[in-house]
Amino acid sequence: MKILQILDFILYWSIIIFPFSMGISNGLMNTFLGFIIVAFLLKGIIKKECIFSQTNINIPLLALFLITFFSLFYSAYPQDTIKGGIFRLLQYILLLFALAKEVRDKQHLFRIIFSIFAGLIFVASDVIWQINTGRDFVRGYAPMMLIGLLRATASFSDPNILGVYLSALAPLLFGLVLYYLKGWKKILFGSFGLLVLAAIALTYSRPTLLATYVALLFLTITKRSKWLITGLIVFILIAPFLLPKSVKQFAKEVEYNPVRFMCNDDRISIFRNSMQMIKASPIIGHGANTFMKNYKKYKENPEYRNATTSDFLYAHDNFLQIAGEIGLVGLGIFIWLLYELFNGCTFIYKQLKDDQLKVILLSLIACLIAFLVNGLTESSLYSARVAGIFWYLIGFSFAFKKFIGVNEN
Repeated sequence: MKILQILDFILYWSIIIFPFSMGISNGLMNTFLGFIIVAFLLKGIIKKECIFSQTNINIPLLALFLITFFSLFYSAYPQDTIKGGIFRLLQYILLLFALAKEVRDKQHLFRIIFSIFAGLIFVASDVIWQINTGRDFVRGYAPMMLIGLLRATASFSDPNILGVYLSALAPLLFGLVLYYLKGWKKILFGSFGLLVLAAIALTYSRPTLLATYVALLFLTITKRSKWLITGLIVFILIAPFLLPKSVKQFAKEVEYNPVRFMCNDDRISIFRNSMQMIKASPIIGHGANTFMKNYKKYKENPEYRNATTSDFLYAHDNFLQIAGEIGLVGLGIFIWLLYELFNGCTFIYKQLKDDQLKVILLSLIACLIAFLVNGLTESSLYSARVAGIFWYLIGFSFAFKKFIGVNEN
């Protein structure tokens, strides 16, 4: 049928373009997200086939959706729960399964990777342009100034969200450069990797730097790269001496307390207020997508070290926000989902015979780890600009199941 050919075409190229569109704007990204979901659903309806692939996370994912749905019945803001909670999670679930099912062959897979690399290089170039000219070349945004540091944002709303994007996708580039590419390709993409590393550094986002470091450490330990592991250890030892003067002064002001240094007093205050919200309804929470509107009800007075936080805030921690909205039960389900996710990815990795595919999947696991590490101090799963990265990476990782038994060409 011609309609199926059209839907296949839309799905094929939308899946490829989606990761690149993340670096441009919300509008463009959501357009391709819509193309993927609509084409995927219509194709399933026409072919009368189940759209849900069999993965390790099907049951915990269903449980997560159900508890998000039932949170509607005790939410003080039901419209927000429907639109930003239930409906948004459903979109991400469909994105995940579209990737898991519709990545067709190695050519499709490599085109997706090229799109991810193109997006990283585009955004990193925008970072360098912004820092040198004062405006990014996509939206005209100016960099932000904090404690004497000019922090890049590129086309993103702030440096930390930019950092989530870069650190969640860069490990894919790093992994291939370190463990697969050779010759001129290694030199070329290694140069791009250095550009991306420079962009990550120019965010001056401590969680982003930590997430990138942890992802690299995971790759080097897994691949047993003794020299690279040694290099990473040496780097962490000398890093305090390489910090800008203003950062050293900031470290002194927070009394060299590592938690205060990483989070700032205002973020620690947000964490403490979030705990008050969780204590008020620990089992079922307050309703999906209601954290921001409920936050002001649970602010301490005075706040931690007299910090002042807005009345409308995210938790700046994915796990605290999940617990605040759908309770400790919901948080437990999400942790179960993560456990099954990494179990499933590990199983697929061990079954792959193609060395290149193994390196790619291992790098995708590092990407997921980086996203989660960054999510300890950012509500990245609730950011419209970068939340899709997490679900896209999961679906892309499970797509490798179809390559089990495929030998390297």
